[in-house]
Amino acid sequence: MSLIQHLINGELVNDSGRSADVYNPSTGQVIHQVPLASRETIQQAIDSAKAAFPAWRNTPPAKRAQVMFRFKQLLEQNEARISQLISEEHGKTLEDAAGELKRGIENVEYACSAPEILKGEYSRNVGPNIDAWSDFQPLGVVAGITPFNFPAMVPLWMYPLAIVCGNCFILKPSERDPSSTLLIAQLLQEAGLPKGVLSVVHGDKGAVDALIEAPEVKALSFVGSTPIAEYIYSEATKRGKRVQALGGAKNHAVLMPDADLDNAVSALMGAAYGSCGERCMAISVAVCVGDQVADALIAKLVPQVKALKIGAGTSCGLDMGPLVTGQARDKVSGYIEDGVAAGAELVVDGRGLSIAGHEEGFFLGGSLFDRVTPEMRIYKEEIFGPVLCVVRVNSLEAAMQLINDHEYGNGTCIFTRDGEAARLFCDEIEVGMVGVNVPLPVPVAYHSFGGWKRSLFGDLHAYGPDGVRFYTRRKAITQRWPQRASHEASQFAFPSL
Repeated sequence: MSLIQHLINGELVNDSGRSADVYNPSTGQVIHQVPLASRETIQQAIDSAKAAFPAWRNTPPAKRAQVMFRFKQLLEQNEARISQLISEEHGKTLEDAAGELKRGIENVEYACSAPEILKGEYSRNVGPNIDAWSDFQPLGVVAGITPFNFPAMVPLWMYPLAIVCGNCFILKPSERDPSSTLLIAQLLQEAGLPKGVLSVVHGDKGAVDALIEAPEVKALSFVGSTPIAEYIYSEATKRGKRVQALGGAKNHAVLMPDADLDNAVSALMGAAYGSCGERCMAISVAVCVGDQVADALIAKLVPQVKALKIGAGTSCGLDMGPLVTGQARDKVSGYIEDGVAAGAELVVDGRGLSIAGHEEGFFLGGSLFDRVTPEMRIYKEEIFGPVLCVVRVNSLEAAMQLINDHEYGNGTCIFTRDGEAARLFCDEIEVGMVGVNVPLPVPVAYHSFGGWKRSLFGDLHAYGPDGVRFYTRRKAITQRWPQRASHEASQFAFPSL
């Protein structure tokens, strides 16, 4: 059993204190141990970042971008190795892991445009012999706390952009599947990133609190559950830090009577059951406008849900692997039991699945509920597992009211051929990311990712243009060089043109 280490100031280091087990969810076996950073270890990472910051902030953006170009190449060359590590520790299929990495690389590509995205604004002669301009300067030491479900992609939402903007970054990845995250950080060092600019420290709540409380850390990025997002936002902002904290979700797909049902079913299968539903953008509720749509949808979904190909994530040709931990599997099973007790119709029951040769793995088959109502716990809460709930309504307006009344507002979509209905939906729905016949409307890297309501705490979304704004602060400069022959009297009124 190997020990995964911290990466601080370009060196692999270990904590002599507490550690946690890392499982292979396909076998249920412990395969690694990961140290849980002490406050002293966190401070060591902060000190190395603080020491590296002056030289890095003064490195020209074009040279920072050159590091990112080399980093992108190394990520592509190591795709198979990274995907294998993701699958071994998370459980998602190799194809899904490769797809995650590709979406992360898109953010590295965006960071390669640093000379363009960091250009300031300039105005000549805003007054007599007066020029004005603004530029975007780094914050200093910033940190990110990332979840287990995307150990490659979500960190790549954060630190490539933060670093290319001139900051030094401390990453606290999930302790459940840290190996791929650490390897990717080492590849960035191999690409030429100076020591101390990026550190990776493993840990639990103690490490998170140390980052929140450290005065040297100027900003925190977080992706995870809403209770923790709210906690980090509250505790960090009251200490004067800049925070973007992305929380939970309950994503609805609305199916109109005119929807292309076959394509909608294909889309829903991937969106609801891909990665075992362990995605913050997973569709977990299908809202059918009319009983006819609902009946037809259920009839088409049932055989496909029952036919899902499930096995060890590192095998090829699968639809789903296991959930990340035994606790996660048991929690989802508990939601299924609760839904049955509340009166929902369990059309497909994924519990009790056993995979030959992997009997100790954390497997759960796809489950499908019909006639779910808004007061049920399986409707209100984020299940984060392979469970799709079907809700029946009588109109688009009722479907939209249902979505707008929910506490989460991360992602949603509508399946329709009606442009008027789609336009109304896009205009009036109170959700941050909206798809029209697109089930997982995850923005590309040169836009920004984030939800509304209790799915996001903070003013700026992740990556893209909002990411640049989050990891920089604007400085406005007004400059005057008087002509030698001129002399002006003092002015005591507020200056104006």
